[in-house]
Amino acid sequence: MDRRFCGLAAALLLLVLLLPIAAAALPHRAASNATGAQINSNSVLVALLDSHYTELAELVEKALLLQSLEDAVGRHNLTIFAPRNEALERDLDPEFRRFLLEPRNLRSLQTLLLSHIVPARLGSPQWPLPDSRPARHPTLGSDPVHLSVAPGSGLPAVDSAEVVRPDDVVRPDGVIHGIQRLLIPRAVQEDFNRRRSLRSIAAVIPEGAPEVDPRTHRLKKPAPPAPAGSAPALPIYDAMAPGPSLAPAPAPGPDGPRGHFHGEALVKDFIHTLLHYGGYNEMADILVNLTSLAVEMGRLVSEGYVLTVLAPNDEAMAKLTTDQLSEPGAPEQIVYYHIIPEYQTEESMYNAVRRFGKVRYDTLRLPHKMVAQEADGSVKFGQGDGSAYLFDPDIYTDGRISVQGIDGVLFPAEETAPASTTAAEKKVVKVVAKPREVWKLMEVACSMLGAFGQHSHFSSCQ
Repeated sequence: MDRRFCGLAAALLLLVLLLPIAAAALPHRAASNATGAQINSNSVLVALLDSHYTELAELVEKALLLQSLEDAVGRHNLTIFAPRNEALERDLDPEFRRFLLEPRNLRSLQTLLLSHIVPARLGSPQWPLPDSRPARHPTLGSDPVHLSVAPGSGLPAVDSAEVVRPDDVVRPDGVIHGIQRLLIPRAVQEDFNRRRSLRSIAAVIPEGAPEVDPRTHRLKKPAPPAPAGSAPALPIYDAMAPGPSLAPAPAPGPDGPRGHFHGEALVKDFIHTLLHYGGYNEMADILVNLTSLAVEMGRLVSEGYVLTVLAPNDEAMAKLTTDQLSEPGAPEQIVYYHIIPEYQTEESMYNAVRRFGKVRYDTLRLPHKMVAQEADGSVKFGQGDGSAYLFDPDIYTDGRISVQGIDGVLFPAEETAPASTTAAEKKVVKVVAKPREVWKLMEVACSMLGAFGQHSHFSSCQ
């Protein structure tokens, strides 16, 4: 009996000693469960996802930052500087936006977005005065932000972006300010510049076999490397496909002048411009659907070449007959004659014809040239009935591709002259076929031979 009582007393004593420890552990466990649970519906993060800053919210989801931001909201208040949708849709460089959305650049996208979030509550009252120095605040990203007042407008500013909607969304755990433009950290800008200049691509540069000079029987010295974006050393005809749409141009090698320009994007841009401009749908249809010239032009521009396209409008293209388009390679040859391997605008061509009278431009259709001259205050291409005027100048100009609208389809001058040549040949045949003049020539020859006593050797003089 005493042993049972002692055991019961020992158990009660142990329970009394463990109660304070269990009571201290319960709040910690509850707090840990609260941290792992979903965030409050009144949170600033939920307000961002449901706000009118849809572009920023979409980028946050694509950057896989929701879990990190939920943990940050659970620890402290947040101040989010949200760019307006127009700053991310129209004002942002398309090439930079493409860079951010590439899967391999996820780290750069996360760094950029976290640089817009400050782990502290910064409302309008916390902004520095106009005469004071900018206030520096760390962000969740790599670079801090500096709060100041814009000197011209007097609006609050974050770095170089003005705050157009201060205290736009206010929640118990944070605040959202609407800013005018996107904040780009230095690290993201440098990463974008490296990717654009192809410096970060690790690949073996293709090199050709060594060449031997036949005169000295020594190895030729390789040409010095050309800087990125410089004009190609070879003429454009060496880079063109051997025949219409048969083979592509040489593939660009890494880390060099080739591939520095995004030729396919530029060609796609100018074809979209033709379609939106109106009246040039047939030309765009030939480039994209009937032929593969759009792809070939994109590769030429990527190689560093520049092009000027004389685009006939739909009224001029409608005058083409079926025979002119049904022959193999006919559409390619027509378009080749309308492409000048130079960058010309309406102003440069008009100044040239005003100064020199007639100007002959090379075309991609060898060996034919395009003749341009001044007429009626504009530029006229071609001669005679097959000429065309510059109708819609500078439809598209980006420094690499220039598109000029004309009101006619042009053909080389040699294709319109076979009839006159045949007539001239017929006249020559008639002159040679006259027998009287032949006999007169023979009589004169025989008389000259008779003077030397040698006409007996020729049967024609007997």
